[in-house]
Amino acid sequence: MSAVGVVPLIAIRSRRPKISLNLILTSSTHTVSSMADLSTTLPLIPESVHRAHEKIKPYIHHTPVLTSRSINQIASSSKDHAGPRFNIYFKCENLQRIGAFKARGAFHAILHLIDELGIEQVRRRGVVTHSSGNHAQALALAASEFQIPAHIVMPTISTPSKIAGTQAYTSHIYFSGSTSQEREAVVEGVIRKTGAILVPPYDHPDIMLGQGTSALELYEQYSGGKDQGLDAVLVPCGGGGQLSGIATFFADKPTLVFGCEPSYQGGNDAERGLSADPPERIESVKTLTIADGLRTPLGVHPWAVLTSSTETKGKLVERVFSASEDEIKQALRLVCERLKVFVEPSAVVPLAVVLYNQDFRRFAAERQHGEVWEIGIILSGGNTTIDAIVGMFGRDKTENAERAEGKVGLDGTRDIENVAG
Repeated sequence: MSAVGVVPLIAIRSRRPKISLNLILTSSTHTVSSMADLSTTLPLIPESVHRAHEKIKPYIHHTPVLTSRSINQIASSSKDHAGPRFNIYFKCENLQRIGAFKARGAFHAILHLIDELGIEQVRRRGVVTHSSGNHAQALALAASEFQIPAHIVMPTISTPSKIAGTQAYTSHIYFSGSTSQEREAVVEGVIRKTGAILVPPYDHPDIMLGQGTSALELYEQYSGGKDQGLDAVLVPCGGGGQLSGIATFFADKPTLVFGCEPSYQGGNDAERGLSADPPERIESVKTLTIADGLRTPLGVHPWAVLTSSTETKGKLVERVFSASEDEIKQALRLVCERLKVFVEPSAVVPLAVVLYNQDFRRFAAERQHGEVWEIGIILSGGNTTIDAIVGMFGRDKTENAERAEGKVGLDGTRDIENVAG
């Protein structure tokens, strides 16, 4: 991958006025062997999300959109009549292959590598990544579809359910410490030994465009015969691959896009970084939030999208908000009991923001002008266990429960830094 890649300046033609994006993307720190050169990737524009969807469509599930009248009523209740009102549409990526949206980006990345290098070369070299679970499972699955060896580096603090899910698709699993340096050292060792091609969890346009395809489906599922699209979409934010991909899809549409993070132990790095003057990407996060898929800082490429704007729309990501651990747990209970779906804590952070973040609720009320907002929420994944859920609600605080939550490593340690989901 070249040191610096520039996404071409391309005008987007649509029913609305033209927009153009010109994002300068800097490569990751890995130099031994990495993904497809940035000069070969599609530009970060809405049309590229459509093209990515066409490519991966045979390999992914078209996940359903669910609604709940009772959750709408709860989200729309307030102490006065000036509060916000919502109709919520839940995009159920917990029902995606491997139980999370990550399958979309992994398949898109693998298919692009095959297009650029040829299937035989990719099979000969294999692929490698580091991830605490969802991207690990996704890449292992996508590689297995094409008989490509997948080498997965997982921190010891990964949850048992995600380790088992990854082992279902590859036997090449390597455990590491939870700091960036420890994980990257193991990855680079694998690359030197095998020649494997790095497929990062979120920090590459191929991944971002693949993740953005959930927004395309949500848009089509909601719109149907309607004249108007969603007012807003709320997306969990860890490394930012999904958030930036979804923001790219909605770049030529009036739908507002919001990122949602856990606030525990500084897990809301994107919110804090964007609030700085001037905005500055935070490069390290050490949090044991129950939203274990969101324990990593925003990547370089997603940060470029989050800090970009267009003449017609303004900011591609309107704002980023956060939720506390208790708020996440209450949102999780609500989704399980009212929506009747099984999800992991990371998936419900956007609902927690809608229900409890007063800054978001004030923002929405001011923009609604008395109207009901139609909003989409991405339920990003469902890779957790009954043990973990029970442990979160205080009925079992044994070491086994904390292992299930990904708070204690295989070796009993609690060290963690920048763990990609």
